[in-house]
Amino acid sequence: MRKLILIVLLGMFMLLAACSDEAEQSPDEQDDEPVEEKDEDKENGQEEVREEESEEDHEEQEEENEELEEVEEDQKPQYEMSDSWAFSPIDDATPSVVLLTIDDAPDGQALEMAETLKALDAPAIFFVNGIFMESEEDQEIVRQIHEMGFAIGNHTYSHQNLQNISEEEQREEIISLSELIEEITGEKPKFFRAPHGANTDFARDLVEDEGMLLMNWTYGYDYFEPYMEAEKLAEAMITGKAPEVDVPHSLLREGANLLMHDREWTNQALEEIVEGLRDQGYDMLDPDLILTPSDD
Repeated sequence: MRKLILIVLLGMFMLLAACSDEAEQSPDEQDDEPVEEKDEDKENGQEEVREEESEEDHEEQEEENEELEEVEEDQKPQYEMSDSWAFSPIDDATPSVVLLTIDDAPDGQALEMAETLKALDAPAIFFVNGIFMESEEDQEIVRQIHEMGFAIGNHTYSHQNLQNISEEEQREEIISLSELIEEITGEKPKFFRAPHGANTDFARDLVEDEGMLLMNWTYGYDYFEPYMEAEKLAEAMITGKAPEVDVPHSLLREGANLLMHDREWTNQALEEIVEGLRDQGYDMLDPDLILTPSDD
């Protein structure tokens, strides 16, 4: 019996001693090693994530830089104007282009013409007159045309023949319109065309000083009575021929500078003209790719 009691007491003593040892070891001491391992694993994981993110950011930045370089390369002047008002490639750009221009805007059809060209992905220059931009409504039309991506050119304020007015009046005709265009669009015009193609030495110098490229055209027929009809006009613009006005041979060639106006019959013929020129292998020249004095 004594033996049994001693064995029970000894067992209880050993059990109490074991519990006492566990109680003396603090929770922090029990968890130190696993926590350190977890923290280290966490730090290593975060470092790997940071490295991966850094590599991704670097790759994205390189891609963005490459895209910017490509855009800048595309926007460099690729065409220059000849003495005959046509355009030729500066380097290895395709020569098979024609430039579309719309004069006397906005005089009723300009916005619809811009919408047609936008749908056809066909760039153009809209040469505007100040007399057609005096109302807020007309200014809004010009703003919308510009926001569609079309170049806005200077065609003088009141469409006067520059050869019949003084130098001071010529200055006013040109500068006042440039200021109005910049006020409406936020950009100074890069292109100038004199009414009737009637230039003066004074106007040439002034336009160049203003950073604009002075241009006339290679052909255009919508202001001649026989071609004030959409079907006949489309045929004439696509072929370059206008027998009724003594042009029996084609004036269409690479780099041609095509003159059209803000007119109802031109608006009606515009889509057919663009598609007909493309069928003959011509692209529509983007005005942003033309060398101007402002590029110097």
